[in-house]
Amino acid sequence: MANKRVVVKIGSSSLTEKDGRLSLLKLNGHADAIARLIQAGIEVVLISSGAVSAGFGNLGYSSKPVTVSGKQAAAAVGQGLLIEAYNDAFKRYDMVCAQLLLTRDVFVNQEQFSNVYQTITELLKRSVIPIINENDSVAIDELTFGDNDMLSALVSGLVNADYLILLTDINGIYDANPNQDLSAKKYHYLDFISDDLIKQTSQTSSSKLGTGGMKSKLLAAQTSLSLGVDAFVGLGEGKEKFLEILAGNGDGTYIGNHQTHHIRKQKQWIAFHSNISGQIEIDKGAQQAILSKGKSLLPVGIKKVINSFESGEVVEIIYQNNVIAKGQVSYSSEDLIKAKGMGSTEAMEITNRKRPEVIHRDKLVLTLQGV
Repeated sequence: MANKRVVVKIGSSSLTEKDGRLSLLKLNGHADAIARLIQAGIEVVLISSGAVSAGFGNLGYSSKPVTVSGKQAAAAVGQGLLIEAYNDAFKRYDMVCAQLLLTRDVFVNQEQFSNVYQTITELLKRSVIPIINENDSVAIDELTFGDNDMLSALVSGLVNADYLILLTDINGIYDANPNQDLSAKKYHYLDFISDDLIKQTSQTSSSKLGTGGMKSKLLAAQTSLSLGVDAFVGLGEGKEKFLEILAGNGDGTYIGNHQTHHIRKQKQWIAFHSNISGQIEIDKGAQQAILSKGKSLLPVGIKKVINSFESGEVVEIIYQNNVIAKGQVSYSSEDLIKAKGMGSTEAMEITNRKRPEVIHRDKLVLTLQGV
């Protein structure tokens, strides 16, 4: 089988009873299907919701809480119960699982971003199933991924997965809400996710139990494709469901053309997670070198340095008021002001550097405006 590493995302609607409580029957069913993938020689990273659903009953709530404090308290109780349920489920197959709780700032910090990658890689090397969830009990709006759909897309790129499976309660993507429009047409295959399709899709989930609707799944699939990972959105039943999905027989929508390429971890961080510290305005020669020839940015092509930044920070590259790229600089803004417009030899002498590249091509990412 061509797929060797798969990220599976299971949402609350696929893990809970009608009253919102965690369903051990459903959870064990998903574990059975994941075990079949692993037995087939496929590495699996599981993104699982369900902590709030697992915990709210123990706090005395009759239904899933709606307040932030209520949800966070329920998640704090439920996360341990959720991972315990998965541990019990996978023990039946002599498989070990591990828990990772993440917030958005872990991805923004380059060192922590790299540490997450190293941890997941080591777990997979040791045949352990990483089970990842957003750290709902401490997350604030500024530090959330929005929902586990986007988290799963970012993780799929980070681990260079071959496929992202977004398991949901609707059998794929439609051009209208199939619950309201009987003439709604299902997309069995989409080459890519257009912005127009996202705009016309309602964010509302068909389930009251999850945070992500179909729009969030489209955004996640769009992100995974940009990271080189094809996706599937839909349903599945039985122990063979994930194997059937990977074989092209899933009940849902397949997204991507299998011609995407994985993006290196460092470029992923620059493109999707880094904070922008400043801007560098360049001339036409530098613009052509970057866009058409895949070259690094050199001091000679720089016209203007905007804002203050240090070596190692990320800046935008500007040409004619358009952002064409961004990258991790090897010069501080102070040194770059001295060296801008100079040839490489002179720039290295005046800044006491051994290499001339302001931004090496391995640390440079083209933006949509620059393509």
